[in-house]
Amino acid sequence: MPKVVVRYWAGARRAAGVAEESVEADSVAELRAVLAARPELARISAVASFLVDGQQAGEQSPLPAGAEVDVLPPFAGG
Repeated sequence: MPKVVVRYWAGARRAAGVAEESVEADSVAELRAVLAARPELARISAVASFLVDGQQAGEQSPLPAGAEVDVLPPFAGG
């Protein structure tokens, strides 16, 4: 299973308690499930968007080893 760098932004960073960490996951869906299993990230992982190496990623997007995955919670504003 590839190891990726997960970078947290805004409310996701506050919930995670770290700016980034290494996580093992094969796809965005699997990463979302790994994060959802952590009580502090369960709510964020349910609504967050993910960027893989700077590109918007869907649930089935693969995660290559060493990829940078940004976890973006919904942002309020107008």
